[in-house]
Order: sequence, then C-alpha cells, then structure tokens
Amino acid sequence: MSHNSFGKLFKVTTWGESHGTAIGCVIDGCPPLISLTEKDIQKYLDLRKPGTSKFVTQRKEDDKVEILSGVFKGKTTGTPISLIIYNKDQRSKDYGDIKSKFRPGHADLTYFLKYGIRDYRGGGRSSARETASRVAAGAVARKVIRHIVKKDIKIRGAVTQVGALSINPRNFNWTSVGSNSFFCPDKKIVSVWEEYLGLIRKKGLSVGATIRVNASGLPAGIGEPIYGKLDTELAAAMMSINAVKGVEIGLGMEAASITGDENSDEIRAKGKKIIFSSNNAGGILGGISTSQDIDVSLSVKPTSSIIKPQKTINEKLKNTTISTKGRHDPCVGLRAVPIAEAMMALVLADQLMRNRAQCG
Repeated sequence: MSHNSFGKLFKVTTWGESHGTAIGCVIDGCPPLISLTEKDIQKYLDLRKPGTSKFVTQRKEDDKVEILSGVFKGKTTGTPISLIIYNKDQRSKDYGDIKSKFRPGHADLTYFLKYGIRDYRGGGRSSARETASRVAAGAVARKVIRHIVKKDIKIRGAVTQVGALSINPRNFNWTSVGSNSFFCPDKKIVSVWEEYLGLIRKKGLSVGATIRVNASGLPAGIGEPIYGKLDTELAAAMMSINAVKGVEIGLGMEAASITGDENSDEIRAKGKKIIFSSNNAGGILGGISTSQDIDVSLSVKPTSSIIKPQKTINEKLKNTTISTKGRHDPCVGLRAVPIAEAMMALVLADQLMRNRAQCG
C-alpha cells in the first residue's frame, strides 16, 4: 500500500492496523532543539481515545505513546521521530461472522477489489484506529508551529451538529467545548444530544456529525499558490480523515447563494493594522492566509458498522445479509474533533516550514 505519508518538509508516515500489535508514525523534518516529551503528546491522545463515554466505542485502549527516536534529553535532535502506541483491547472474534462479507458504506469492498486481500478485523488499515497516530503527530506539529511563529497558534475544534440536531449559533462558546463529552460549544443542547444518541444506540443505528475546526493567530502570507494553496491542503487533509464526506472553508457552500457585496470581506486600515469587516473567506484568499482565523467545517457520515441487518454480498459475490456486532460508535464524529485539530496542525506546520524556506 502506497501513500501513507503526509506533508512535504514536515512529513508524517503512519503505519499499523486496528487489530495489529501496535500502530505508530515516523515524523521526518522536525527542526532540532524543540522541547518534546511523551506528556506533550499524551494530553491530545487522551481526548481522542475510545471508551471515554457511553456514546463512543467501548474498546478500552490506554493509547499510551512511546517516543522511540528523534529526542535526546527532552529535545528534538532533527532526526526522524518514531512514535509507537500498542494495541491492547482487540476483540478480533467480534468480526468472525463477517470475515467473508462486506459492510455496506465501509471500505471492506474497495480494499478487497483493489488488493485482493483485506484485514477484516476491525477494518485493518481502513479503521479509524489509524488516526491515533495522526493525533500524536499533530501534537509534535503544534510544537513546531510554536517554534517557528514564536507564539501560540490556537487550534481548536467543536461539534456543531449531531444527526439532524444543530447547535444554536448564538450560543456558541469555545469555553463550553471542554465541559462535556460531545466537544459541544452550546451547553443548552448537550442534554438533547444525550437523549437523542441514547435512542440511536438502543436501535443499533448510527448518525453523522458536523465539526468546526479553527486556528487563530496565524500570520498573513502562509500558503503556496497555485497548487499548494493553504485551503487546498486543508481540504485534502480533512477529507483524508475516516468517514469525512464534505469540507467547507469559511462560508463554504453558502457563498453560492449570496451576492458579491455580501460575500466580500471589506478591507480597511487602522494605522498599520489591516481590518476585515467579516471572515466569509475563512482566513484564506488566493490560497494564502490573511491573518484572520482559519475556519474549516467538515461533515462526518454515520458509522458504517451497525447492528441493524443490511443487504450485502460476500467475497464470492453471493447475495447475503450482514449485522455487525462489536463496540462501535453511534456517532464516530464525536471522536473526530482531536483528529481534525491534528490535521490542521500538520498542514500549518508544513506550510510554515515551506514559507520559511522560500521567504525567510
């Protein structure tokens, strides 16, 4: 399998399968002399790990990361950083009944058609388990961003919709995100989502979610036109996350329904400071950052593994039915927030390093 690497100067290669011995990544291109410990990485992995609430998979994984190389006496050395996370709670027997069947909506079929072989245990390489490696790499990317910009670029995400139930935008408050298990910025809808997902879970079904991820404090001028645009690479990064089916930058699709004067972010100067009247562009013009907040939204489809019986085929192309047992998320989007933040960090770190190489 090719294309397991992401980035150009700050490059990350992930490896491992859902039910293998371990998963991990190798980070190449990290500058030297950056303070880095396992604790710096672990705090982000703890936000993503399974079993944190009744609304996510109950697979019990500590997701404890170990640094194998690239760090000496608490500082990066400039050599490849290798990170490993051991799998501890695989229950491969849960997939015995479906090892020759393809789950509708899942990558089972396409992996088999492409490679002629697949790891049916939890989806193998196609499992969202792989994203733990991305979150670990994203933690390192945050340190690189701080090293280059010399200040903190705040990267944060929130769930703004679960199934058909959206937050009230007037209630949006970033401080509320860390106070509930949904990464929800509207505290008034949390109890509604709890009841809703409880019913979905009992029915053996699943629903999707919408996530907003934001980066504030990024300086202007970051992005490589024409084919390395900041928004191009952010969109590709978010689309690479399991189950993501749509990405919007700034106003996104809604921009098609308004006029040019409504969509344009008017510009004024106050002394030497540039001021924009709005941020419909999501902080990016012509593929280059404007210094406004980078604003990205992504939609995550419902979890494909559900208990409700569905029509499918097996490896011999015979018609059959399937019901997936095991410990699956009724809404996989709830654990995608730290992943989206990590992908934002990886793109920004790589773009900042490329900008420094070209522009100083």
